[in-house]
Parts: sequence; structure tokens; C-alpha cells
Amino acid sequence: MPHTPPANDYDVVIVGASFGGAACALAAAQYGLRVCVLERKADPGERLHTTGIVVKEAMEQTWLGRMPDHLVQRVARVRLYAPNLHNVLLTAPGYYFLTTDTPNLMRWLASELRASGVDLRLQQSFTDACRDGDGDAWQVEGVGRTACLVGADGARSRVAQRTGLGQVRDNLYGVEREFAGVQLPEGDALHCFVSRRFAPGYIGWAAQNPTGVQVGLALRHDPAHARAPDIEGFLEHVRDVVGLPHSAQVADTRAGLVPCGLPDGPITAPGVILTGDAAGVVSPLSAGGIHSSWRHGWAVGDAIGLHRRGKGPAAEQVARQAAPTFHRKRMLRWAMDHLQQDWPVNALLRTGPMRRLAEQIYFHRRGVRM
Repeated sequence: MPHTPPANDYDVVIVGASFGGAACALAAAQYGLRVCVLERKADPGERLHTTGIVVKEAMEQTWLGRMPDHLVQRVARVRLYAPNLHNVLLTAPGYYFLTTDTPNLMRWLASELRASGVDLRLQQSFTDACRDGDGDAWQVEGVGRTACLVGADGARSRVAQRTGLGQVRDNLYGVEREFAGVQLPEGDALHCFVSRRFAPGYIGWAAQNPTGVQVGLALRHDPAHARAPDIEGFLEHVRDVVGLPHSAQVADTRAGLVPCGLPDGPITAPGVILTGDAAGVVSPLSAGGIHSSWRHGWAVGDAIGLHRRGKGPAAEQVARQAAPTFHRKRMLRWAMDHLQQDWPVNALLRTGPMRRLAEQIYFHRRGVRM
């Protein structure tokens, strides 16, 4: 008798319920697939590693445009500060960012998954997976058999480790403080600080969100000489400039690695795909990852759905093609790592070339007036 492979428990198992994983799951679910998402946290809104700042493109071009109004606050301008705290206001007609009530945004995403028929398993970690006997599927420990395994589980992806895919070694380390119930005098601006002292290789920031104020900074992460960001020193440096009251109390702290490089190996193998931070789908310059992670995760989920229905190429091929390379931004990342000095920014902040560079970074476009 011919061998009949066992039926799959799921068409796709996705590890991680953040933006890349949620997008993948929602896209696949539209094809009526059996989708399971594993999320190690009991509450999707706890222990976050994201600032939750969403760019205009993500709001207008993706599922995130369905976010309830009370979860977002529109920020139309950027105030950019030199190390000496001299600053310039940048604006772009029609462009904006959205700060979010990020914990409740993640809870809303979880509810969207369940409403779309996704089996969301909170408080269940991915531990291991192996190919089953005939090699056509993965056996996921504690879950069952699946045709496709997707790792959307962050910069230290366990899926990548267990399946032999590439891992991201090039990271920033960021920390952010939340101050509930506080209002900044200039709440319609994203305040960004260039400072080699406090944020070598990146920036510091302060922003109004729907529930208060978030202040954070990130710096280049060197595992051999790990250095924690001096968030307390940074707060003292910028508090009076942005108008954060000295009486403001910290309500929450977020911290974690943010990829700024590509994985050191492939992001796919037969039946397994990485997306989001696990695939390095993050701007190496701005560290913005919500929009790019969502787009890549959605492309992967859509490709899985089409292929399972016999209507498209292998999802692994689509995942590789859809992953952004950020060639130009990687050049600027190299310059940020090796050439960053405070004095040129102090001297040139208000010059035309510096402003044009800033507008391209923040507004993703050329020729915007300030």
C-alpha cells in the first residue's frame, strides 16, 4: 500500500504575536487556513520591546489602519536636537507619525487574531521543532504537525536557532521609560536627540502618546562590552528642554535588543521562514521596524495561503524576495557607527545638507520643506 503522510494539525504555526507574526497570521487566515500563533507572554501587552511609533504608511496601507482612535495620537512634526540641545523643527506637508497606547494596541491585535479564527496560544513558548518522518512537515513540540513554521520571535529567535537558519548578531540596545498622565508642552512633535555621549550609534527620543509620555534612548550593542543606556542621565539632560515635569513618576520601563543588521545566514529553509526582527526586517538606520515587519509578515502569510491553495509560488521564495535590503541605509549605518561625532552636528544642524539628510530619514522622501 502507498504511504499516506499523516494529516497536519495546522497549515502554519507562527511563533510570536507582535507585528510581523500578527500580520502573517491575519494574511494566512484570510485563506481559511488553520493558523496557530504561539506567544510566550500571558498578556500580549506586557514586557514590550517596541516604542509603538507607527509611520503614516503603516496606518494608511495596512491592517493597522483599523486601530481604534483612542489607541493612537497623531504627531505631525519632528524637533531634532543637536548634542548641545540647539534644535530645529522639521515638518512635511501631509506626513505624520502615530504614537500609540502600545500595551493596549498589542491586546487589540490579539483580539483581531482571535476574531479571524487564529488559534492564539498565550503563555506558550516555542521550545523545539524537528522534521517529521517523511520530511514534508515540521513537528512542533507541544503543538503538533504543521506544513509551515514561521519564526517571528525577535532578535534572538529560537526558531532560527532550532532550525539552523541565520541569526541577527548586529543589534542596538534600547530602553524606554513611560510616564503616565503627563502632557508635554509641545506634544505634537517627536523630539529626537543626537548625542554620542548618551546614544552612540543611534538617538534618544521623547514623545507624547495617548496615555502619557515616553522617553528613551538606544545605543550600539557590543556583546563583548555590553553597556546599559544611561537613561537616568539622559532624562536629566532633556527633561527641562522637552518640559517633562520633575514630579513625573515612571509608570513602566521597556528594554531590549533592536536589530540593525541582517541575519548571518538564510531566512528560509523548506517549510520554515523567518520574518520581522528575526529576519532583520528593520531599518538599519532609524531602527523603525513596525511597517517593514508588517509588510514582510503579510507577504509571507499571503504567500503561504496562496501556495496552500495551489495558486502561487513557494512561500520561502516570496519571503526572500520581499525582505528589504536597505542598501543605502546600511551605508549610513556604517557612517553612524564609525564616524559619529558631536561637533559636526552642533555646527551643521541648521544647514541645508543636514536638514535634507534629516528629512529623508524621518519623512522617507526628498525635497520636503521645513
